[in-house]
Amino acid sequence: MLFDVVSMVKAGQFVGAGICMGFGAIGAAYGEGLVGGYANCAVGRRVEQAGPYTRNMLIGQAVAETSGIFALMVAVLLVFGDFSGNGVCAWAASIAAGICMGLGAIGSGVGAGYPALDALTGSARQPALGGSMTTSMLIGQAVCQTPAIFALVISFMLMFKNCIGISPWPYSAALLGAGLAMGIGAIGSGWGGGMAGGAACEGIARQPQMKSPLTTVMLVGQAVAQTPAIFALLVAIMLISIGPTEGTILTSAALLGAGISIGFGAIGSGMGNGVNAAGACTAISRETSTSKDMMTFMLVGQAVGQTPVIFALVISLMLMFVNFSLPATLVGFCALMGAGISMGVAAIGSGYGNGVTGSSACLAVAMKPSGRGVIMTLMLVAQAVAQTPAIFGLLVAFILMFGNYAGPATLPAAMALIAAGFSMGFGGIGPGIGNGITGAAACEAVGVQPEERGLIMRTMLVAQAVAQSTAIYALVIAFVLIFVV
Repeated sequence: MLFDVVSMVKAGQFVGAGICMGFGAIGAAYGEGLVGGYANCAVGRRVEQAGPYTRNMLIGQAVAETSGIFALMVAVLLVFGDFSGNGVCAWAASIAAGICMGLGAIGSGVGAGYPALDALTGSARQPALGGSMTTSMLIGQAVCQTPAIFALVISFMLMFKNCIGISPWPYSAALLGAGLAMGIGAIGSGWGGGMAGGAACEGIARQPQMKSPLTTVMLVGQAVAQTPAIFALLVAIMLISIGPTEGTILTSAALLGAGISIGFGAIGSGMGNGVNAAGACTAISRETSTSKDMMTFMLVGQAVGQTPVIFALVISLMLMFVNFSLPATLVGFCALMGAGISMGVAAIGSGYGNGVTGSSACLAVAMKPSGRGVIMTLMLVAQAVAQTPAIFGLLVAFILMFGNYAGPATLPAAMALIAAGFSMGFGGIGPGIGNGITGAAACEAVGVQPEERGLIMRTMLVAQAVAQSTAIYALVIAFVLIFVV
C-alpha cells in the first residue's frame, strides 16, 4: 500500500472530521436537553405562559447549539476540503483541528444550558420578569461561547497552516499538541462559565432589584473562569507558530506533553472558578447586604483556584523551551510525556476542589456576614490543603523532566516512566476534589457556628489528612516506578 502525501492528508482529514463531529455533538445536545427539560417544568408550573416559555426555550437551545454548529462547519471543511497542498504535515494538522473543535465544543455546549434553564425556572417564579430574564440568559450564554470560539480559531489556523517543506516530525507533534491544548483546555472554562451564568439568572429571579450587581459579579467571575482557556490558547498559538521544525524524538514528546499539560490542567481551574462565581451570585441573592464585599471574596477564592493551571502552564512552557539532557530514546520520550500527564491531570482535582471550597465560603458569608474574616481564613487553609495533589503532580513532572536515566533503554524502563505520570496524574484527581468538598462543608459550618471555628478547622484538617492519603499512595508508586523499577 502506497502512502503518498495526498492520501495521507486526506486520511487525516477524514479522521479529524469524525472526531470533530462525534465529540462536538456531545455538549450541545446535553445543554439543549437541560433547557428543554426545565422548559417543560416551567410550562407545567404556569400553563398560561407556555408560548413565551417555548420561545425562550428555543432561543436558549439555539445558543447552546452554536458550539455544535462550529464543529459541523469544521467537519464539513475537513471532509470536502483539500489541504494536501499545505504539505505532508497537513495530515497531523487535520486531525488536530478535529480534536480541537470537537473537544472544544463540549464545555460551551453544556455551559450554555445553565443560564437558559435557570432563566426559565426564574420566569416561572416571576412571570413579570420574562424579558429581563431573557436578556440575562443571553449575556450569560454569550460568555460561555468564548472557549468554543477559541477552539474554532485554532482549528482554522491548523487547517490552513502552510507546512510545505517542513519535515513531518517533530512539527506534526507540535500541531497535535496545539489541538490537544485548546480542545481539552476549553472544556472547563465553557462549563464553569455556564454555572456562573445560571446562578446569576437564578439570583435575579429571587432578587430582581439586584440585577446590576449580580450581572457585574457574573461577568467578572466568568472572565476569571475564562483564564485557563486563554492559557491553553496561548500555548496552542505558540506550538503552531514557533514549534520547532527540527529535532529528535525528545522534541516530539516535549511538544505533545506541553499540549497535554495545559489542556488537562485548564479543566479543573476553569470549572472551579465558575463554581466559585456561581456561589458568589447565589450568596448575593440570599443576603443582598454582602454585594459590595462579595466581589473581593470571590476573587480571592478564584485566585487560589488558578494555581493548578499556572503550574500546568509552567510545565508546558518548560517542555516547549528547555533543552533537556535526556537520552533520545523511548525512555526519554516516555519521561517527557509522563511529565505532561502528571501535571495536567493532577491539576484537575485541585482546581475544581478549590472552586467548591470558594463557593461554599461565599455562601457562608451570606449566612454570617460578620464572620467574613474567619470564613476567609478557613477557606484559604482548606484550599491550601486541596492544592497538595497538584503540587505532587508538579514534583513528579520535575523529576521526570530532569531525571538521570543512564540505565539500559528497555521497553519496561520506558513504560515505568510514563506509568509514573499516570499514577500521580490520575491519583491526584480524587484527593483534590475530596479535600475541596471537606473544606466547603467546613466553611458552611463556620457560617452557622462561627464561635466553634477552632473545632471545625481541626475536624476539617483531620478529614483532609485522611483523604490526602490516596494522593500519597499515588506519589509513592510514582517514585517506585521512577527510582526502583
